[in-house]
Amino acid sequence: MNRSATLANSLMLMLLLGTTGSLASALVTVLMFVLVVGAYGMCMRPLRSRLTGTNTLLASLLLAAALTSCAEILAQRWFLPWHQALGLYAGLIALQCVALEHNGFFRQTRIERFKLTGLFGALMLILALLRELAGQGTLGRGIVEHRQGLVLFSEGLHLATLVPGALILLGLLLAARQAWTRSNSISKETHRP
Repeated sequence: MNRSATLANSLMLMLLLGTTGSLASALVTVLMFVLVVGAYGMCMRPLRSRLTGTNTLLASLLLAAALTSCAEILAQRWFLPWHQALGLYAGLIALQCVALEHNGFFRQTRIERFKLTGLFGALMLILALLRELAGQGTLGRGIVEHRQGLVLFSEGLHLATLVPGALILLGLLLAARQAWTRSNSISKETHRP
């Protein structure tokens, strides 16, 4: 893995851990991420062949910042509670666009881009679902105003609502995935004396 891929992945990690405190915030973040990255890819396509080097970086940065700012204005209009709590992380989407551009994400086939974006969105929603269940004991809190959501148990584990708890939970999910893929890949061996 090269240095720029590490930067792109670390930016995604900050977005993943910071905005998955509830299912509602993860849904809005995924929606904003998909809209901004999709619009960025469409707008940058005709510019890529005409720009080189530093000009590409500058155009990429300006376009990503403009699209993210427009998405933030829309979030302020329709999702104000989310924007007040997590608007800080919206700027990371612009940086993510620039990092993805630098890594060649937009030069991949459309199916590969959809697959990677879908995996990221699914991971955000799964992590948000688990954090909300473990941290608050409810599911769907904040999706519908003035509703508590589906209460599964009265007290939650407060650590899961914090970012360090999200990191621990993500580590547990990765360990479970590794254990699952490892158990499927181990071939049955015959033991001979």
